[in-house]
Amino acid sequence: MTVFFPRRLRGWRFTLFNIALGLGHMIVLFNAGSYIALMPHVAGDLGGVSPSLGTWAQTDFMIALALAFPIARWLSGRFGDYRLFATAFVIYAAASYFCAISETLRLFLPARIVLGFAGGVTLPIGQALLLKEYPARLKSVGLGIWGLFTLMPFTIGFPIGGWLADEIGWRYLFYLNIPVALAIAGVTGSLLYGRGFQRRYTRFDFAGFILLALIFGGVQTILNMGNDFDWFDSPFLRGVLIAVVVALPCFVIWELGERHPAMDIRLFTHRNFTIGIICLVLGFLAIQGLLSLFIVQLQLLLGYSSFLAGLLFLVMIFLAAPAIAVMHELIKGVDARVFACLNLLGLAFTLSWIGLFDDPGSFDQIVWPMLLLGFFLGSFFTPLTAIALHGLTPSQIMRAAEEAAALRIAAGALGITLQGVMLFRRSPFHQLHLADQFGGRRFPSLDLLPRLSSRLEAAGLDPGIVQGKLLALIKQQANILAVNDAFLMAGYLFLGLAGLVWLAHPTHRPLRPSPAEDLRETKAEELMEQP
Repeated sequence: MTVFFPRRLRGWRFTLFNIALGLGHMIVLFNAGSYIALMPHVAGDLGGVSPSLGTWAQTDFMIALALAFPIARWLSGRFGDYRLFATAFVIYAAASYFCAISETLRLFLPARIVLGFAGGVTLPIGQALLLKEYPARLKSVGLGIWGLFTLMPFTIGFPIGGWLADEIGWRYLFYLNIPVALAIAGVTGSLLYGRGFQRRYTRFDFAGFILLALIFGGVQTILNMGNDFDWFDSPFLRGVLIAVVVALPCFVIWELGERHPAMDIRLFTHRNFTIGIICLVLGFLAIQGLLSLFIVQLQLLLGYSSFLAGLLFLVMIFLAAPAIAVMHELIKGVDARVFACLNLLGLAFTLSWIGLFDDPGSFDQIVWPMLLLGFFLGSFFTPLTAIALHGLTPSQIMRAAEEAAALRIAAGALGITLQGVMLFRRSPFHQLHLADQFGGRRFPSLDLLPRLSSRLEAAGLDPGIVQGKLLALIKQQANILAVNDAFLMAGYLFLGLAGLVWLAHPTHRPLRPSPAEDLRETKAEELMEQP
């Protein structure tokens, strides 16, 4: 029999509960961001695999994180929010242990996938648990606190992850997860023990979920393995492509006929939702991919330590935090398309600015555009969320927010791999171009390499060392130009998205929306901004 205890937590129990949920939210998002700074260390320690293979553990982690959203709601209805939340963190601790002791990618990769799925389950459930303990008049305060917990790991995760890798070893990121995750499970389970819940026996769309997992996982596998296994010359990747091509139309047809779909694709019949999701997905695909590519290449190309590379990203918080704090209020009573367009134009300008980087020894040439990038990242989600949710019924809003979060996270995983593909393709092009340019093959009068070689040899360097140094210099410059290409192409993408938002319906919101409407939209925005 289900027993209900409507009395909320009070006093120190309420404070401890907020700390436990906030810490749980942070640790999941922290593992999503900080691992990026660790990737060169992890790849070198797991049998010396290439950095591209080390990226698999991040992209597959994010795909698992995205797939957890559709099933989390059904699991909470069957087993209860706090039971599911505590169990997920116990699994999270176990997966962290296997990540920490892994000596090869074969153990590390599946453990990382389980880590992502368990963490993804806690994200929407944690928000629901938090809001249940706040009275109606203070729920907006609870969402503000939740938003702060969302922002912090994204900004501090990079430098802390880099410090862990440089000072005590990357494995301690996962060792530290274990006591923290178990403490969160124990505290939430103890504080809410005996709480009843309204069991919901809704049918879960397992067929749609499996097809969705096959599509997400198949596309990600093709992108992960393409560079290293010669794309579709590989029989395995050809088989994966066939599976994805067959699964995609089957998924669409199945979901259109399902009463409780894993992903409600009927939402895409709303023009604003479609345009908002396109901008969110493509924008986050570019941003996540570029930031992941940049922090790795700062270490591999420019010789930054993991900590210093992560510290460069910390400057984004100085303008990101104020932008997030005020944007929700600014768009009230104003067409959100205006703010969305200005934000996307700002991102186009900032990414193009970074794409002009040409001095490997200049820290200032990187830090100032990164500071500005923080402002536009802080104001990226809110106006596009307002566009996407405009015109939806109250019953559709939270479902739309969950789907948007899942699609955006999956797009972030794809973006990380796509930027790696671009680097892999553009670097040889620039290397050949530089060799032609300065080797005299394009302009015989501009034959600089032999002259430089002769001067270095005259200074007493061995000819073999001279050739090796010149080759390393050309490779470095070619890779820098390839990274610049990625940022410049993203700048053009955001220019296109800035024009696309004007195809959406105007989204004027009332200056004083009802408290219920404001809370519902704020809750959806917080969910869509994870992680």
